[in-house]
Amino acid sequence: MRALFTAPAALALGGCAMNDAAPATFPQETGRKVCEAAPVQGLVGENATAAMGARILGESGARTLRWGPPNSAWTMDYREDRVNVSYDADMVIERITCG
Repeated sequence: MRALFTAPAALALGGCAMNDAAPATFPQETGRKVCEAAPVQGLVGENATAAMGARILGESGARTLRWGPPNSAWTMDYREDRVNVSYDADMVIERITCG
C-alpha cells in the first residue's frame, strides 16, 4: 500500500531534478520604449494625417500610437509605451498624451 503512495511522489519529484544543460536564453529587449509627450506638444493644431502620426510616434519615443477620433470613448488601460492623439471633426490635433 505504501508503494502506491510513494511511487507518484517520486515521479513528481523527479521532474524537479536539475540537469547540466545550459539554461534557456530569452531575447532581451534592446531598449525600453517609454512615451514622452513633451517633445511633440508643438504639433497640437496640426492636421491628423498618417505622416503626422509617424512623426509623433518617432519624436515621442513611444512604441504604439492610438488615434482618438471626436466623440469617441477610450479605454482606461495605461501603457507607458503608447502615445494618444485626439483630434476634432476637422482632423486637427487637439491633444497629445501618453498612456
